[in-house]
Amino acid sequence: KWLDEQLARARLLSLTHISNTLGSVNPVAEICARARHSGVVTVVDAAQSAGHIPIDVSEIGCDFLAFSGHKICGPTGIGVLYGQRKLLEAMPPYQSGGEMITKVEYRDATFNIVPHKFEAGTPNVAGAVGLHAALDYLDAIGRETIFEHDQRLANLTCEQLSKIGGIRLFGPSEGRSAVVSFVLPDAHALDLATMADQKGVALRAGHHCNQPLLAKLGVPATARASFYFYNTEAEVDRLIEVIHQVRKLVAS
Repeated sequence: KWLDEQLARARLLSLTHISNTLGSVNPVAEICARARHSGVVTVVDAAQSAGHIPIDVSEIGCDFLAFSGHKICGPTGIGVLYGQRKLLEAMPPYQSGGEMITKVEYRDATFNIVPHKFEAGTPNVAGAVGLHAALDYLDAIGRETIFEHDQRLANLTCEQLSKIGGIRLFGPSEGRSAVVSFVLPDAHALDLATMADQKGVALRAGHHCNQPLLAKLGVPATARASFYFYNTEAEVDRLIEVIHQVRKLVAS
């Protein structure tokens, strides 16, 4: 009901496929279908999902979908934007430069066809080559294989963290992606991440570009462990060991 009320007064809905804060996999296909029924354009942020689960835009039914290269083992400064052709053709270009026009006159210009009218100037050639190689690499491994590995490590981490007294876990208990956010009693998330870093464990700490959600959860920051296909169960064990060490240090 809440979603339908929001859609009734919206023109565009932007939603994340996988939460970078909670690790939850959102039902984007269902949400996009409801948005389409209400005549609302949908934009799916797939930055957290493109490298972890299979994506089929026709099954999702979104109007736009975007993800970045650096989160799929590719280079920084490049990404992918998928869009429905009819919408892209109706949109004006946001910048001007070489190759985005076919004809220029003093008072008028004819834009190039999609996607070229949105790619003004010299493209990031090296980045595109690197992105292509990264996609081929992940395709060879298989997104299903990656996601199964993600879930195994995330579930193991949650299981071990839940045994630590006072720790608070965030996110779903099932169907979680490779993100585990938590807070430790008597230790700020930033302090925890700093001490873990000194012991060779990398955690992300802060509000994760998601201050409204953390405000709703009632915490100023969380520590976040995230995993990929190259991480191991031994590294999960090391994470838990370090958290126990930090707890003893804080208690003293």
